[in-house]
Amino acid sequence: MELDCRGMRCPIPIIKLAHALKTEAIVRLLSDDPATLPDITAWARMTGNSFTRINNETFDVKREN
Repeated sequence: MELDCRGMRCPIPIIKLAHALKTEAIVRLLSDDPATLPDITAWARMTGNSFTRINNETFDVKREN
């Protein structure tokens, strides 16, 4: 699933991501908010999920639990 959050600011991309991962195992997050990298890093650490940064605006997020 691809989740396009470009143009949205913190914390909306992470909120939408968390919601999407309730039903999807893998989500590609598109976000141009500069806060996304530190937000997703902290969120992944707190939730036990993982992500891979593809480029500045693209993150592949995997539900681990």
